[in-house]
Amino acid sequence: MKIDSLSALVSGGATGLGAAVARALAHLGARVAILDQDEQGQAVAREIGGRFFATDITDDDQVADAILQAERHHGVARILVNAATLSVSQPLVGQGGVPHPLETFRRAVDFNLGATFNVLSKFAARLSSVEPIGEERGVIINTGSAAGSDGQIGQSAYAAAKAGVLGMTLPLARELAHLQVRVVTISPGPFATPGFLQMPKDLRATFEAQVPHPRRVGAVEEFAQLAIHIIENPFLNGEVIRLDGAMRLGPGELPQK
Repeated sequence: MKIDSLSALVSGGATGLGAAVARALAHLGARVAILDQDEQGQAVAREIGGRFFATDITDDDQVADAILQAERHHGVARILVNAATLSVSQPLVGQGGVPHPLETFRRAVDFNLGATFNVLSKFAARLSSVEPIGEERGVIINTGSAAGSDGQIGQSAYAAAKAGVLGMTLPLARELAHLQVRVVTISPGPFATPGFLQMPKDLRATFEAQVPHPRRVGAVEEFAQLAIHIIENPFLNGEVIRLDGAMRLGPGELPQK
């Protein structure tokens, strides 16, 4: 799919991986709408000549309205990149035998899995009634995580949510095939996002040391580079692509009782 002049939606486009994708898309001529609750998305949108819509992506009505508003400015979106992520790390049994709060688990799943589904379902529904461009109507890129395959101790909620994102990739691609809409998931290892860079230096070094080659974490621009290739390669569909320098997460630290 040729990106120039197409309309694109990027959830979580205010910072990190999403912001890098928004910039890369705009650089190639796309009209980009950012859906995020972080007001920094306003600055990114101004920088790239796009639009920012303050959106709680877990909310049905807010997502539907944001997609409608984006369409009024840019036309029907043909590209969706779901890059919004909420990292959650909490032991199943904490100090003093306190169990992992169910509400924390629900929040992780609702945001990382439920909101991803919420945005893509509305995007696909809108695409269903427009004419294809060549052999496809559009493409959906979701963001998984290495934790969805080899989650660490304390990541049960986050890993479960991201495993759901990985698991729905193929059935979504199969179901949307008749609409000529592709679905691909990028499953990144640690990347130099604002959240990662706020970690203590020794913890960052621990992650970097686990990457076989290159011995560092990913640059957000490298995530965006893969997203662009997925959009432009019409035969990439129904696949989960790990982007982690051959890293496999170890078990992590056992919680202290």
